Amino acid sequence: MTLKERTQKGEIPPIVEVCARDEGIPADELRELIAQGRAVIPANNRFELKSPRAIGAGLRTKINANIGTSKDRPEIEPELEKLEVALKAGADAIMDLSTGGPINEIRQEIRQRCPVPLGTVPIYQAAVEAVEEKKKPIVEMTVDEIFAAIERHAQDGVDFMTVHCGVTRAVLERLSHKERILGVVSRGGSFLVEWMVYNQKENPLYEHFDDLLAIAKQYEVTLSLGDGIRPGCLADATDGPQIQELIILGELTLRAWEAGVQVMIEGPGHVPLDQVKANVLLEKRLCHGAPFYVLGPLVLDIAPGYDHIGCAIGGAVAAAAGADFLCYVTPAEHLRLPTVEDVREGVIAARIAAHAADIVKGVPGAFEKDIAMARARARLDWEAQIELSLDPERAKRFRKEGGVSPGRACTMCGEYCAIKVYHRARKKTFFPRG
Repeated sequence: MTLKERTQKGEIPPIVEVCARDEGIPADELRELIAQGRAVIPANNRFELKSPRAIGAGLRTKINANIGTSKDRPEIEPELEKLEVALKAGADAIMDLSTGGPINEIRQEIRQRCPVPLGTVPIYQAAVEAVEEKKKPIVEMTVDEIFAAIERHAQDGVDFMTVHCGVTRAVLERLSHKERILGVVSRGGSFLVEWMVYNQKENPLYEHFDDLLAIAKQYEVTLSLGDGIRPGCLADATDGPQIQELIILGELTLRAWEAGVQVMIEGPGHVPLDQVKANVLLEKRLCHGAPFYVLGPLVLDIAPGYDHIGCAIGGAVAAAAGADFLCYVTPAEHLRLPTVEDVREGVIAARIAAHAADIVKGVPGAFEKDIAMARARARLDWEAQIELSLDPERAKRFRKEGGVSPGRACTMCGEYCAIKVYHRARKKTFFPRG
């Protein structure tokens, strides 16, 4: 039986107990969330996770970091370094999006070094192998080749997979009547669109969804139903094709649950700030409360080099509205493959967004961290402030660069520090005691 089936029967498997302790909630509460499909624990049955994570309603908002090679940068060593940096910065999950070099070996090495849930997009490899190894265009990929890549990833211990099952011929028909500025920006989605148009056939991931469910069930892979028609700019957001795809993903969610397979739903993308909450509410309604995994969302299109900040703004609003899983964006988004430092910046920015939202959502322990920081600041306890910060390494470096001794105010205010002035005032006998 799968994890979902066991929880539906009232069982509390050990991995549920571990994740419940991590969340600070009763194990039976998490069991019920998984049984209902409102939470997932991505965990392939061929690999034992050292640090499993639960993703879903009422839980701490989780962060995913994308790494992976490209054809221009096929070396594995930088990606392994990015993996270490992302984990150190606090990423809850990693996705290997490699499209260059020895893809199988890269994935297997990342899997062995990754203690948290690992995700992939198998159609990337199917497309790369078609072009690089079989010397044929993407449109000549066979259905068997696509599913062979999916099963290979499952066998290698991948915990969750992005599969663009909602890009159907009906959705493409609607898209053909919609004048989008950026058309389709999902890489996996574009592969399928081109394949479907060229072959005049239905999306194989949709047509053979039962075969996909069989693989997912056999290896206990969580399906991350991808948004292949997501908007690539603000002007394309929340349109008919995007919503039609979401409706289809909601239908597929019920089929997956019936098969005992865990499901997440992926979301945009690029969305104006005033549409972010609506997108979250639509997903929760149309997809029956399944966990929502959003890329960003970016709330402006004109910040290359700073897209991690746009992502944090959108991510905070989305998570506060009910999104459960944020995919980071790095400062290099739209510009190049991210560096190690880009990865660190992206994870921290996403964690800031997630924590801001967790305070709003009342996630156990979230607000208490900020209370502890406030008390440390009131004491001018710099060591505690550094320890409590989301990025202690940077906080410590900034403090050291200030060149002041422990217990003293920072170089911004010095002796004119408001906290020090207030403490002096409290020592006066006429000041009310509280």
